[in-house]
Amino acid sequence: MHRHHHHNHPHHGQHHQHDHDHGDHHEPPHAGTGHNHAPSPRTAVQWQTPHWSHAEQNPAAAESDLDKVEAAFVESFFAASDQASFLRLARIPFQIGLADGGRLQLLRVEIDALTDVGSLTPHLGGESFRYDTLPGELISQRRRLRFVYFDGKGLRALTFADARNFDNSGARV
Repeated sequence: MHRHHHHNHPHHGQHHQHDHDHGDHHEPPHAGTGHNHAPSPRTAVQWQTPHWSHAEQNPAAAESDLDKVEAAFVESFFAASDQASFLRLARIPFQIGLADGGRLQLLRVEIDALTDVGSLTPHLGGESFRYDTLPGELISQRRRLRFVYFDGKGLRALTFADARNFDNSGARV
């Protein structure tokens, strides 16, 4: 490290020395912030989940902002000029192979509109309950999305997240 760089600081009028790293290749560079030091590395900020190889994937980690993706799907599905293509874009498989050798085949997409206008509160012991009508400002509306598949014996409804766990070949993603 070289010691030089004397300068006058206007706020106290005195000379003093600072240590500076001038890229001497025999010493490791300083990390961190400060006068003539390399800035700390910053990581990229993104809302999406990074693309991992299948070996690196953590199945417990949920896809970031999936609720917003699902809401956009609900808003746009019926307006799409080609719903089958829209399903492909949303990564919703038409057929899913099951571990037991069975298959699920997509029959329909259900989008329900729900409005909550009352609430139930159980009494102590849970044998009875109290019903209250909600005031206007507490009334809530939401949509429920389900993908209905036939499994060879009956119908099976999957959520948006469940259906996206498979690709269009039926393999688990």
